[in-house]
Amino acid sequence: MSYFAALLTRTGTSWEVAEASLDGCESVADIGDVLRDATGDVRLVVLEQDDEYAAIVRLDDDGEEPRAFLSDAHAADSYAVAGYLAEDLDEAVDDVVEDSEDLIEDVPATHESAPLGDAEIVDDLGTGASELLALCAHEGTLPIDLLVAVCEKAGCGAEFEELRG
Repeated sequence: MSYFAALLTRTGTSWEVAEASLDGCESVADIGDVLRDATGDVRLVVLEQDDEYAAIVRLDDDGEEPRAFLSDAHAADSYAVAGYLAEDLDEAVDDVVEDSEDLIEDVPATHESAPLGDAEIVDDLGTGASELLALCAHEGTLPIDLLVAVCEKAGCGAEFEELRG
């Protein structure tokens, strides 16, 4: 199962868009390391796989933890990259919620078909949280359409489309 991933970096008002390899990545932190190797004021990895889900990972400062958004957490049950993104995002939620004694450990984890993560991840780039969530929920909108819309609002739509070409 293949995926399409792009590294988007902006310095000032100029965007650079390149294909990204996530081989060897097994966590949001690993994708953060890919982003740390890039330069720019804004650094994103956007990913789409098999028309099933889209993901956005963003690193704002080298010292900070990367932020992530997954358009459909249900994809984590079938796709490795979505799986480790959801796992990391679930852990962030679990850090806030106390463990429950009612959890059954032998039941395999399943995820609801809903977005997961930081919906405000591209708010400053023109796509607000409510719009990002609406794109995820809109019937007929493919994950790549979500990424194209985000890129267009951010100002790198043409570059993104050319890379996908």
